[in-house]
Amino acid sequence: MIDLTQYEVWFVTGSQHLYGPKTLEQVAVNSREIATALGASAHMPVKVVFKPVVTTPDAIRELCLEANSSKNCIGLITWMHTFSPAKMWIAGLSLLRKPFAHLHTQYNREIPWAEIDMNFMNLNQAAHGDREFGFIGSRMRLDRKVVVGHWQDEDVQADLGMWARAAAAWADWQGARLARFGDNMRDVAVTEGDKVQAQIQFGYDVYGYGVGDLVKVVREASDAEVDRMVEAYLDEYEVVPALQPGGEKHASLREGARIEVGMRKFLEAGSFKAFTTTFEDLHGLAQLPGLAVQRLMRDGYGFGAEGDWKTSALVRAMKVMSEGLKGGVSFMEDYTYHFSAGGDKVLGAHMLEVCESIASNRPKLDILPLSIGGKADPVRLIFDANLGPAIGASIMDMGQRFRMVANVVDVIPTDAPLPNLPVARALWLPRPNLKVAAAAWIYAGGAHHTSFSYSVTAGQLHDFAEMAGIEFLLIDENTRVDEFKDKLRWNDLYYHLSKGL
Repeated sequence: MIDLTQYEVWFVTGSQHLYGPKTLEQVAVNSREIATALGASAHMPVKVVFKPVVTTPDAIRELCLEANSSKNCIGLITWMHTFSPAKMWIAGLSLLRKPFAHLHTQYNREIPWAEIDMNFMNLNQAAHGDREFGFIGSRMRLDRKVVVGHWQDEDVQADLGMWARAAAAWADWQGARLARFGDNMRDVAVTEGDKVQAQIQFGYDVYGYGVGDLVKVVREASDAEVDRMVEAYLDEYEVVPALQPGGEKHASLREGARIEVGMRKFLEAGSFKAFTTTFEDLHGLAQLPGLAVQRLMRDGYGFGAEGDWKTSALVRAMKVMSEGLKGGVSFMEDYTYHFSAGGDKVLGAHMLEVCESIASNRPKLDILPLSIGGKADPVRLIFDANLGPAIGASIMDMGQRFRMVANVVDVIPTDAPLPNLPVARALWLPRPNLKVAAAAWIYAGGAHHTSFSYSVTAGQLHDFAEMAGIEFLLIDENTRVDEFKDKLRWNDLYYHLSKGL
């Protein structure tokens, strides 16, 4: 469902005619070599396309317009091999609607002490050529990524690759369609928001459907389609005896399969990339969709429970960012705490909808009471999550702006087995600790739903937030509550004043 190979970033080098044709020919040769190396890097998930060296305002303007209109281009990597007077870039950058990363590098790694002369100096001027370009980016107040270092260094290639993943997620949001089955969970505040402003700012559109629209498609699923879905369940999971053919609850498994068949058809027919459900709008469904949601997320769909369309969009974005990487992405919720002298911990879970992409073991497919929603017992996958560093992020509508808050955590083994907990789960230590992390999250107005990932980094989320014009707040091992509160105050002032600047 997610294919990053369709995307391109364009490698754009700036220079000028002052240096003569011979120098410009060498600039083009060197730039092509760098673009080829970046494209071949294991860290780069998309194609890197070399573009001819730009030396005039008209050429820069045309290139930026071409990037805007290219379906496959998700952004530019810019580099000034020589000095490129930055006034030449104003018209183009004013029109550019794609993200760009400024690579501050140079072709040669070290100074050739014995051979260096003025010809070498004239050719290799990135040290101050990129500063001229950096000035105009700041003067025009343009959000961009700056990556510094030699182009052959792995950390430079990794930084550009992570930025490209964020740019791919941003491109994926443009024109994306999100389906809401039912409305928001009644009386809940944080899952609400301005869908019109979201479409204006983020590019995706949220469509609402009565649950009856879904029920109709679910009921149209054929027995043969249900049979094939059940066979997939039996092949992929540890299915409890009661759900197996001939078992006393097998009919419930078939009902879960029928829901998945219907949901897949609905989402595919509408070209949706993300969706929501809510246990308060289930009329006509025998059980709350749990297994279907888990498997759809596994396949790349974004999801938000209780009508939470913002989280469903973020889950989808983080799925795109992490495509091809190990670890997985899931809808998640901080469910309950473990206050202990041995260390305060968070048990993350949800009613049903945790994605199997984060499972550490082969999931068990079971049926158990939900104790909420008033429907038949739903089928669901139960598993423990992977161990290791992870991050949870959430987007909220703060009224005058959208805000993203993220917390870096460390997922650890549970202190003891959880034989009676009928949901997938993860236990983690928030950084720097629960007291600070939870206080900062609450001061920020962070939502109770998150998109949770082992492969997406805080840097990627920051890059993505800048592309989307979202305020970004990170809670990690360096967070102090007093400093965090000061940042919230300064951000409030900035976002109020910036509308008039």
